[in-house]
Amino acid sequence: RPRRLILLDVSEAALYRIHTALAEHGGPEEALVPVVADCGDRALMRDLLSRERPDFLLHAAAYKHVPMMERNPCEALRNNALATRTLAEEARAAGVGTFVLVSTDKAIRPISAMGVSKRLAEIFVRDLAGGGATRFCAVRFGNVLGSSGSVVPRFREQIAKGGPVTVTDRRMERYFMTIAEASGLVLQAATFAKGGEIFVLDMGRPMTIVSLAETMIRLSGLRPGRDIPIVFTGIRPGEKLSEELGVLAAHAERTGHARIFVGRIPQLPPEAVAKLLTRAQTLSQRGLRLTVGDLRSLLNEEGTTP
Repeated sequence: RPRRLILLDVSEAALYRIHTALAEHGGPEEALVPVVADCGDRALMRDLLSRERPDFLLHAAAYKHVPMMERNPCEALRNNALATRTLAEEARAAGVGTFVLVSTDKAIRPISAMGVSKRLAEIFVRDLAGGGATRFCAVRFGNVLGSSGSVVPRFREQIAKGGPVTVTDRRMERYFMTIAEASGLVLQAATFAKGGEIFVLDMGRPMTIVSLAETMIRLSGLRPGRDIPIVFTGIRPGEKLSEELGVLAAHAERTGHARIFVGRIPQLPPEAVAKLLTRAQTLSQRGLRLTVGDLRSLLNEEGTTP
């Protein structure tokens, strides 16, 4: 029962769905505020945040589809990294209580445009910690079943059509959790924030994508490989066979929650971040000419990639 919940999305359709779903739970109408906006619009964010001054800002806006961002690296940089910095700067100026960046396991030793852009976002947000009243933190985790960009809706569609279900590689594996688990842990991690942390969620053991496909086929009352064929299509650009979360004793510290850790990740000095931010802004002006190699070059300096 928050006193006021501001829902901000650049997608009108997505905003309508979440606003309608939440409105059905009841409560005063003025407690839900839907805002159609781009979080990278500095003037609009300044106006909104200075007017509302939220206690918590949960920043999940990002392009998440790895192969699509390999084709559009400039948009990954612009939306995932630079817009995040803009929003974080305006949050600090407005005195927002806690700013939570929803990050990803793909930011660990990133090779894809999406992973690099999210690692840059972590760096740009962490740099602002301690410079005001706002507590900045990031939360890293893996794949969320059924979320935007999840493979689950795709498998469901393929099964409904009689197959085949397409899997990139038999060895491909990922960490998974449910939407309820991910949302709950992100909110709880936010309460631990003192400023500058990169929280890592314990997502248990990884699951192969092919085993997920087989499970979904069986849950549909069908037999994998007999009623519904499974076809392996090959690893796509920017993908790894497996992702890592870094929840190891050598790389993380415990919090008051058994599944939430604080990653031991070196922080760049302010002058290095300022230089990185300037280079990122310059590269973003290349537009369609920007390559994934250009984007990766931003993280070539020692200390930027853990």
